[in-house]
Order: sequence, then structure tokens, then C-alpha cells
Amino acid sequence: MLDPEELYSKASAAKSENLAFFKRLGKMDSRKLDDRIHRLHKEVFAGIDCLACANCCRILGPRITDTDISRISSYLRIKPVQLLADYLVKDEDGDFVFKSMPCPFLDAENYCTIYDNRPRACREYPHTDRRRFYQVLPLTLKNSYTCPAVFEIIERLKGEK
Repeated sequence: MLDPEELYSKASAAKSENLAFFKRLGKMDSRKLDDRIHRLHKEVFAGIDCLACANCCRILGPRITDTDISRISSYLRIKPVQLLADYLVKDEDGDFVFKSMPCPFLDAENYCTIYDNRPRACREYPHTDRRRFYQVLPLTLKNSYTCPAVFEIIERLKGEK
């Protein structure tokens, strides 16, 4: 697995090639694209240990919804206002995000201490198994700088005819 610096370097080097490739993907039949991405998602994630990386939990600040706040605060047995005060801030878009990164719920072994109650954004990351994948092409390109699995999925997809 690529370390974070090596991943960022490789993703940066592939940026212009990937931008052109993603333009072509955007014109592809959406069901065929979904089928290809979902197959590659399964293949790549079968060989990836996210606990060995946890790069997403270290550097990406997920958007925390009101539903997430309710669920997490209930799990932690604290009031939502306490969760807000202790862990969250509003970003420049007005969305709640963690005050600091890495995620305050990431432990020393890269386990999420609120895994079953984690934010929706964390549950869905890196979005390579979602339907209508074409809708998240720009986000996927961005995620290739953070997630070794996304980078590998893109590389394999580019290698297919």
C-alpha cells in the first residue's frame, strides 16, 4: 500500500491524465460505468486493509449532519450541545466538521471508536460503490489523493479497454 506522501505524489503526477480520462467517463453509459466501478471496488477492497492506512480519518474532515449529531451524541450518552462544544465547528460553508484532525474518534490502532454510529460521510467514503457513480467523478478524483484504494481503482479502470 502506498504511504500518504507517495500516494499524493502519484495522484498529483496523474492529475492531467486523470482529468481527461474522467471527462470521457462522464460521457459513458451510467449503468456500464457503475458496473465497472463496482466490480473494481470489490476487487481492490478485497486486498486493502483500511486499518493499515486510515488516511481518510487522519486528514479528511467529514461533513457532520444533524442526524449524525443526534446519533453520535446518543451513543456517547451526551447531549448534542455537548458534542457540538467538544468536537465540532462550522466550516466556511456552514457545515459542521470536526474541530481538529485526525478524527477525535480514531484510536491508536486506527479503529473508529464510534464505528457503528459514525457520520454518514464516513459510512459512504470513498463513494466508489455508490449508484450513479458519474455524479461523484470530481469527488473521486479528489479522493485519489487520500485513499490508496481509490487511486488503484482509477488506475485499473484506465487500464481496461
